[in-house]
Amino acid sequence: MQQAHYGNPAPATSPPLHHPVPQHVSTVPQLRSPPPPAPQHQTSGYGNPYQQQGPQGGASAFGAYGGFMADPTAQMGFQVGSTALKHGTEYVEQNFNRYVNFSALKHYFNVSNSYVVNKLFLVLFPWRHKPWSRKQSIGPNGQEGWFLPPRDDLNSPDMYIPLMALVTYILLSTMMAGLQGAFNPELLGFTATYAFFVVGIEILLLKFGCYLLSISNESQLLDLVAYSGYKFVGVIATILVSEISNGGNGTGGWIGWTIFSYTFLANALFLLRSLKYVLLPESSNDERGTMQTVARSQKSRRTQFLFLYSYPLQLLFMWILTRI
Repeated sequence: MQQAHYGNPAPATSPPLHHPVPQHVSTVPQLRSPPPPAPQHQTSGYGNPYQQQGPQGGASAFGAYGGFMADPTAQMGFQVGSTALKHGTEYVEQNFNRYVNFSALKHYFNVSNSYVVNKLFLVLFPWRHKPWSRKQSIGPNGQEGWFLPPRDDLNSPDMYIPLMALVTYILLSTMMAGLQGAFNPELLGFTATYAFFVVGIEILLLKFGCYLLSISNESQLLDLVAYSGYKFVGVIATILVSEISNGGNGTGGWIGWTIFSYTFLANALFLLRSLKYVLLPESSNDERGTMQTVARSQKSRRTQFLFLYSYPLQLLFMWILTRI
């Protein structure tokens, strides 16, 4: 069966293909990558990242503020400011030195590790300690001069142990309250205020006693303030040993009272022997180097003050501090 052919037969060869030609020719811009940045000259080592790289386009990197430090007006301002700061510092130091002599306080903080350990042992066990007199430096002419610092004399009073004992007492009292389940964030501030109040009352009483006893020497007053802080060593020992012995029931009971009685008597004897050479010196040197002896009537009043301060007052203060 023959296939029917429709239309004209196919030519022997196909005609060439012609692509359509656009009627409106438009130019397309050629896209190119930007040129690579110019290499910067690296300095050897670690350069300053804030170093000025030089003017670009005729202008400085900081503009009009590039020469600020070289301005004579700015330099004069810096000089005026430094002068005002110097005079202000001198004014503050002069006004503070009216009330507190910082140069004299440095003597009471000149301690060593061996001194701290031996002093703590002396405060708690003063029964067989001898001698109690303080050592003095020997001058070039062979005469006795200033008292040696605590680092070189065990009998010299210091303020390092009283200050650290005060801070330890505040933290210890708060920790004991926490172990008993009565911790409160406000308790730390209350305990600190309570302790500073007791210390302030004692210092005021010492100032009043020095006024009545005609003690005008600043070093003697600082010695009394230093000795007043050693009671915290006995108070800390009482709280620790009582808590351990009573099973966390506080400083009450016969065990607590026994430990309190021991630490009180030890502190009283320590103060009585130590303050004897402060309030009742056998002889003292004035500024001219002449020897002076305390009058008999003045010596009697100082003896009474020494006894009242070492026993009744210390008993009251230590009892208040252990009851908190």
